[in-house]
Amino acid sequence: MSPIETLQIDRWTGPFDGDVRRQAVSALESGQVVFLPRLAFAMSPEERELLTGVGTDGQARKNVSYDPATGQCKADTPGEAGMASLAAILERFGQQAEALLTALAPGYAPGLERARASFRPNEVADRSLSWRKDDRRLHVDAFPSRPVRGRRILRVFSNIDPEGTPRRWRLGEPFEQHAARFLPRLRAAPPGQAWLLAKLGVTRGMQSRYDQLMLALHDAAKRDEAYQAEPPAAVFEFPAGSSWMVYTDQAPHGALAGRFALEQTFHLDPAAMAEPQTAPVAVLERLTGRVLV
Repeated sequence: MSPIETLQIDRWTGPFDGDVRRQAVSALESGQVVFLPRLAFAMSPEERELLTGVGTDGQARKNVSYDPATGQCKADTPGEAGMASLAAILERFGQQAEALLTALAPGYAPGLERARASFRPNEVADRSLSWRKDDRRLHVDAFPSRPVRGRRILRVFSNIDPEGTPRRWRLGEPFEQHAARFLPRLRAAPPGQAWLLAKLGVTRGMQSRYDQLMLALHDAAKRDEAYQAEPPAAVFEFPAGSSWMVYTDQAPHGALAGRFALEQTFHLDPAAMAEPQTAPVAVLERLTGRVLV
């Protein structure tokens, strides 16, 4: 199975044909990237100028984060007026991404939560980071400070690069194969660790066994130089003016190059999926023989 599934849709809102909806849901839940080559995020010239300024202001930011719960961007964004404008862009992108998902996968709506959005202005290939923070390395997503307790991490991206630079990803093996590769070498978290991290405010709530295991998988893959040197399942370029979506907790991926991307994160209750047995929590419970949440 190809790690990429292409849908030729050109609008953020439905209704969409039943075959298109089934194709999108099946691809997502199989761990594929759903590529939308004709779906661009429209912006005014003033908005493009603002975002270009954020990306060329000499600051080595990995991303600028927006919280839809507060309507605020992080304080390191450009000026009070610039923050408000950037927040408005990311809020609109989040609303459009949510409209797209609920039109393509109506069954997701009851279990879908819109989380943080981000603007990623800088060239990925130019960043120098530790192995744990280097997202060019193949990995599945897990949140160190925000336990998901089995909920899915579903992300929608758009390449808005004004100069037409593509965003290049490497994609890896299916999740079950990926997990089976690393599980035998993982150590269980020390007893009481989840309680202590929550008590100290390091995590927002208690980590489940699932959260601990996903974080261990994330780190084991990124740390393994031999694994990172293996040929990827695919290297794919997402052109400027295109969008894509993927369960980043299921598809091993690494962002190799590109800049000026928008990203919206969603959390989804696996019970809302068409095939909940494909969720990482279900796969890991089968592989370990343990209840993880």
